[in-house]
Amino acid sequence: MKHVHIFIAFFRSGILGYGGGPSSIPLVKKEVVDTFQWMDSDEFGDVLALGNALPGPIATKMAGYIGYRVGGILGMINALFASTLPTILLMIVLLNVLNTYKDEPWVRGMSMAVVPVVAVMLATLTWDFVKKSSTSSLGWGWTLLFVVVSLVLFELLNVHPAIIIFALLLSALLKKDPENSKEKEKTSA
Repeated sequence: MKHVHIFIAFFRSGILGYGGGPSSIPLVKKEVVDTFQWMDSDEFGDVLALGNALPGPIATKMAGYIGYRVGGILGMINALFASTLPTILLMIVLLNVLNTYKDEPWVRGMSMAVVPVVAVMLATLTWDFVKKSSTSSLGWGWTLLFVVVSLVLFELLNVHPAIIIFALLLSALLKKDPENSKEKEKTSA
Protein backbone atom coordinates (compact mmCIF):
# COMPACT_ATOMS: atom_id res chain seq x y z
CA MET A 1 0.00 0.00 0.00
CA LYS A 2 2.96 2.29 0.72
CA HIS A 3 4.09 2.12 -2.93
CA VAL A 4 0.59 2.97 -4.14
CA HIS A 5 0.64 6.08 -1.93
CA ILE A 6 4.07 7.06 -3.25
CA PHE A 7 2.81 6.74 -6.81
CA ILE A 8 -0.37 8.72 -6.08
CA ALA A 9 1.50 11.51 -4.28
CA PHE A 10 4.03 12.10 -7.03
CA PHE A 11 1.66 11.47 -9.92
CA ARG A 12 -0.75 14.10 -8.56
CA SER A 13 2.00 16.65 -8.06
CA GLY A 14 3.42 15.78 -11.48
CA ILE A 15 0.11 16.10 -13.31
CA LEU A 16 -0.88 19.36 -11.57
CA GLY A 17 2.57 21.00 -11.47
CA TYR A 18 2.05 23.11 -14.57
CA GLY A 19 5.04 25.32 -15.22
CA GLY A 20 7.90 23.04 -14.25
CA GLY A 21 9.69 21.97 -11.09
CA PRO A 22 9.33 25.13 -9.00
CA SER A 23 5.57 25.19 -9.52
CA SER A 24 5.27 21.59 -8.32
CA ILE A 25 7.12 22.19 -5.04
CA PRO A 26 4.00 23.38 -3.16
CA LEU A 27 2.11 20.39 -4.53
CA VAL A 28 4.82 17.97 -3.40
CA LYS A 29 4.81 19.64 0.03
CA LYS A 30 1.03 19.24 0.26
CA GLU A 31 1.29 15.52 -0.51
CA VAL A 32 4.41 14.72 1.53
CA VAL A 33 3.78 16.90 4.60
CA ASP A 34 0.01 17.33 4.80
CA THR A 35 -1.62 14.36 3.08
CA PHE A 36 0.70 11.42 3.81
CA GLN A 37 2.77 12.98 6.64
CA TRP A 38 6.02 11.33 5.60
CA MET A 39 7.96 14.31 6.97
CA ASP A 40 7.28 17.60 8.73
CA SER A 41 7.70 21.09 7.27
CA ASP A 42 11.21 21.48 8.68
CA GLU A 43 12.43 18.26 7.10
CA PHE A 44 10.77 19.21 3.81
CA GLY A 45 12.50 22.59 3.94
CA ASP A 46 15.85 20.87 4.43
CA VAL A 47 15.20 18.54 1.47
CA LEU A 48 14.14 21.51 -0.66
CA ALA A 49 17.21 23.57 0.28
CA LEU A 50 19.60 20.74 -0.47
CA GLY A 51 17.74 19.84 -3.66
CA ASN A 52 18.02 23.43 -4.88
CA ALA A 53 21.76 23.38 -4.29
CA LEU A 54 22.29 20.26 -6.41
CA PRO A 55 22.22 20.12 -10.22
CA GLY A 56 19.17 18.84 -12.08
CA PRO A 57 15.40 19.26 -11.95
CA ILE A 58 14.12 19.89 -8.43
CA ALA A 59 10.94 17.82 -8.78
CA THR A 60 12.78 14.65 -9.75
CA LYS A 61 15.47 15.13 -7.09
CA MET A 62 12.81 15.51 -4.42
CA ALA A 63 10.79 12.58 -5.76
CA GLY A 64 13.88 10.37 -5.79
CA TYR A 65 14.93 11.24 -2.25
CA ILE A 66 11.47 11.16 -0.68
CA GLY A 67 10.56 7.96 -2.54
CA TYR A 68 13.77 6.34 -1.29
CA ARG A 69 13.20 7.53 2.24
CA VAL A 70 9.63 6.21 2.33
CA GLY A 71 9.95 3.04 0.26
CA GLY A 72 13.61 2.25 -0.35
CA ILE A 73 14.97 1.64 -3.86
CA LEU A 74 11.57 0.56 -5.21
CA GLY A 75 9.98 3.64 -3.66
CA MET A 76 12.57 5.85 -5.35
CA ILE A 77 11.97 4.26 -8.77
CA ASN A 78 8.21 4.45 -8.22
CA ALA A 79 8.33 8.14 -7.24
CA LEU A 80 10.59 9.04 -10.16
CA PHE A 81 8.33 7.21 -12.60
CA ALA A 82 5.18 8.77 -11.11
CA SER A 83 6.63 12.30 -11.23
CA THR A 84 7.85 12.06 -14.83
CA LEU A 85 5.02 10.05 -16.42
CA PRO A 86 2.51 12.93 -16.39
CA THR A 87 5.03 15.24 -18.03
CA ILE A 88 5.79 12.77 -20.78
CA LEU A 89 2.11 12.09 -21.50
CA LEU A 90 1.07 15.74 -21.31
CA MET A 91 3.95 16.88 -23.50
CA ILE A 92 2.88 14.49 -26.23
CA VAL A 93 -0.84 15.34 -26.01
CA LEU A 94 -0.67 19.06 -25.23
CA LEU A 95 2.03 19.94 -27.71
CA ASN A 96 0.04 18.31 -30.47
CA VAL A 97 -3.12 20.17 -29.43
CA LEU A 98 -1.35 23.49 -28.80
CA ASN A 99 0.49 23.33 -32.10
CA THR A 100 -2.80 22.75 -33.86
CA TYR A 101 -4.55 25.67 -32.10
CA LYS A 102 -1.59 27.92 -31.17
CA ASP A 103 -3.02 31.01 -32.87
CA GLU A 104 -6.37 30.79 -31.10
CA PRO A 105 -7.02 33.43 -28.41
CA TRP A 106 -8.26 30.86 -25.88
CA VAL A 107 -4.92 29.01 -26.03
CA ARG A 108 -2.94 32.21 -25.38
CA GLY A 109 -5.38 33.18 -22.61
CA MET A 110 -5.10 29.76 -21.00
CA SER A 111 -1.30 29.94 -21.00
CA MET A 112 -1.27 33.45 -19.53
CA ALA A 113 -3.87 32.59 -16.84
CA VAL A 114 -1.69 29.87 -15.32
CA VAL A 115 1.18 32.24 -14.46
CA PRO A 116 -0.56 34.14 -11.60
CA VAL A 117 -1.83 30.90 -10.07
CA VAL A 118 1.70 29.47 -9.97
CA ALA A 119 2.95 32.76 -8.49
CA VAL A 120 0.38 32.55 -5.68
CA MET A 121 1.33 28.93 -4.95
CA LEU A 122 5.03 29.86 -4.69
CA ALA A 123 4.26 32.94 -2.56
CA THR A 124 2.20 30.80 -0.16
CA LEU A 125 5.03 28.29 0.16
CA THR A 126 7.52 31.11 0.71
CA TRP A 127 5.36 32.65 3.44
CA ASP A 128 5.09 29.24 5.16
CA PHE A 129 8.90 28.97 5.21
CA VAL A 130 9.31 32.55 6.47
CA LYS A 131 6.81 31.95 9.29
CA LYS A 132 8.44 28.64 10.23
CA SER A 133 11.89 30.25 10.24
CA SER A 134 10.78 33.23 12.31
CA THR A 135 9.09 31.11 14.97
CA SER A 136 12.16 28.88 15.32
CA SER A 137 15.30 29.92 17.11
CA LEU A 138 16.07 32.53 14.45
CA GLY A 139 13.26 34.93 15.30
CA TRP A 140 11.79 37.63 13.06
CA GLY A 141 14.87 39.86 13.01
CA TRP A 142 17.29 37.25 11.68
CA THR A 143 14.67 35.82 9.34
CA LEU A 144 13.99 39.20 7.75
CA LEU A 145 17.72 39.90 7.55
CA PHE A 146 18.31 36.58 5.73
CA VAL A 147 15.38 37.28 3.38
CA VAL A 148 16.66 40.76 2.48
CA VAL A 149 20.30 39.69 2.12
CA SER A 150 19.30 36.67 0.01
CA LEU A 151 17.10 38.83 -2.20
CA VAL A 152 19.94 41.30 -2.76
CA LEU A 153 22.41 38.50 -3.50
CA PHE A 154 20.01 36.73 -5.89
CA GLU A 155 18.52 39.66 -7.75
CA LEU A 156 21.05 42.48 -7.63
CA LEU A 157 24.36 40.62 -7.52
CA ASN A 158 23.22 37.49 -9.46
CA VAL A 159 24.77 35.08 -6.96
CA HIS A 160 23.67 31.50 -7.61
CA PRO A 161 21.35 30.12 -4.88
CA ALA A 162 23.55 27.05 -4.43
CA ILE A 163 26.46 29.25 -3.34
CA ILE A 164 24.33 30.97 -0.70
CA ILE A 165 22.85 27.70 0.55
CA PHE A 166 26.31 26.10 0.68
CA ALA A 167 27.70 29.09 2.61
CA LEU A 168 24.85 28.92 5.13
CA LEU A 169 25.25 25.16 5.57
CA LEU A 170 28.99 25.55 6.03
CA SER A 171 28.56 28.36 8.56
CA ALA A 172 26.02 26.29 10.50
CA LEU A 173 28.45 23.37 10.60
CA LEU A 174 31.36 25.52 11.73
CA LYS A 175 29.38 27.57 14.24
CA LYS A 176 30.12 26.74 17.84
CA ASP A 177 26.99 25.97 19.84
CA PRO A 178 27.48 27.51 23.32
CA GLU A 179 25.00 25.11 24.94
CA ASN A 180 26.73 22.01 23.54
CA SER A 181 30.13 23.39 24.57
CA LYS A 182 28.95 23.82 28.18
CA GLU A 183 27.48 20.29 28.21
CA LYS A 184 30.74 18.81 26.89
CA GLU A 185 32.77 20.72 29.50
CA LYS A 186 30.54 19.37 32.30
CA THR A 187 30.79 15.76 31.14
CA SER A 188 34.56 15.92 30.63
CA ALA A 189 35.20 17.47 34.06
